[in-house]
Amino acid sequence: MTSALKALPNIHGACMISACRGQPSHPRSMSLWEHGLHLFRSAVGVVLPAPMLRRALVLKTDGCPRLVVKDRAFPVKRNLYLVGFGKAVLGMAAVAEEILGDHLIQGVVSVPHGIRACLQQAGMEEMFLKPHSRIQVIEGAKHNLPDREALRAASMIRELAEGLTADDLLLVLISGGGSALLPAPTPPILLEEKEKVTKLLASRGATIQELNTIRKALSLLKGGGLARAAYPAQVLSLILSDVIGNPVDIIASGPTVYSSPSVQGCLQIMTKYNLMSTLPRSVETVLSSSVSDPSGPKDYSHVYNVVIGSNSLALEEAKHQAEDLGYWTLILSAGVCGEVSRVAKLYSQLIQFVCLSTAGLGEDPLRDQVRGDLLKLAAELEIPGLNLVDSLKALQGLESERWVCLLAGGETTVQLQGNGKGGRNQELALQVALELHRAKATGAGYVLGKCEVLFLSGGTDGQDGPTEAAGAFSSQELVDKAAQEGLDVETFLSNNDSYTFFSKFRNGHHLLLTGLTGTNVMDIQAILIRARNR
Repeated sequence: MTSALKALPNIHGACMISACRGQPSHPRSMSLWEHGLHLFRSAVGVVLPAPMLRRALVLKTDGCPRLVVKDRAFPVKRNLYLVGFGKAVLGMAAVAEEILGDHLIQGVVSVPHGIRACLQQAGMEEMFLKPHSRIQVIEGAKHNLPDREALRAASMIRELAEGLTADDLLLVLISGGGSALLPAPTPPILLEEKEKVTKLLASRGATIQELNTIRKALSLLKGGGLARAAYPAQVLSLILSDVIGNPVDIIASGPTVYSSPSVQGCLQIMTKYNLMSTLPRSVETVLSSSVSDPSGPKDYSHVYNVVIGSNSLALEEAKHQAEDLGYWTLILSAGVCGEVSRVAKLYSQLIQFVCLSTAGLGEDPLRDQVRGDLLKLAAELEIPGLNLVDSLKALQGLESERWVCLLAGGETTVQLQGNGKGGRNQELALQVALELHRAKATGAGYVLGKCEVLFLSGGTDGQDGPTEAAGAFSSQELVDKAAQEGLDVETFLSNNDSYTFFSKFRNGHHLLLTGLTGTNVMDIQAILIRARNR
């Protein structure tokens, strides 16, 4: 069982979550807030780079030295090169260099701006490269946006890959955030022009799949470009997934996976979001030409891609910890997606259903109505892996006053309407609070009042949008308590200003502040429900 993680200081500028041994206080004496924090730390702890990489990568020295990954062995004889990009890659690279030893010749990794300072402040020395490392580290993509340093790193990675021969092995480390950290626009597109297009798409609610389709079409290294550059060298790619379903062609825009986005598909995406009239001329030029490289390899048999960590792994650890705390626990899905306001409504209705089911009311028409609303909304959202019929049946059969924990993961989208500051996790937490507030005015209000409810949503990378928060906590009392402080939740939501709200409300106490965690497997959501103490 993964150990708990140290308490996170609830202040702005808090840094990296760090691991420690020991269990939390007695569950009955802990608040829901403490329980939620413990579950989030545990989920993050199990997908930190060191344990994941050591499970995946083994150097065998008996006979001919070879690297073993799953069912494949790669002979090594001081012919190893390493590149990497993503929020978890610094820690992954440190462990990889320790495993590879003298077989590693050279490496370049592109990691988030400020991550080394966070790691140093948190005392996470195991994620640092050793002195005189053969791996060069470049920090860039401040606020998870491509910038000049990330572009410089991408150029160095491309140059290293293009210099390899058939006798070489390129180890590629990939994690979430890799797209922003490996920007190499196809000429004549400028970095600023590519960034403008992707930001416009994101602001209009484009999915990660749509964003990455466009990124591939406009990039030299994405969509298999890195693997083409490294040919004829062998390429071994170890991937920490931050995408629903773990599709290797989508994670970090698939730099080691063959892809040839069609011009028609790209134009359909641009048309869908009304962007055709605003495209820079350079983007039009590239989209209207072939995005494949006819001089590259005809197949990708020189590449082996392996997913070594995912959101599902984090959720399973959180479930184990919740059960240890005494909760009846259910993982809803590791593929939660959809617009934040719709997902918030789903979570609010689930909370109402649980409170109605555990109130010991017997047959209840209101519960049946909520159940019907839930099934209809779930059908509209089409969340992968969500079997709501079975989940509701299990919840309805729970004994009265049972502690309940619902867990989910994935990545929602936000439709930007204002110019506030926030991220999808903070907006989701605030929207859930508003939905619960509205529910209290309905027939479910009486039963909701008998339950203590906590909702938590946080990014496992520790960075929710362009803020220093990983996410936020909320409850059914939040809207009323905010009004007492002169804060109107609906006004903040209409301006997409969730971070400003949570910063002002209770002096930021409801913000989840971890700093950059050194990993990234999308978001974690937890719903904790228990009867109020009488």
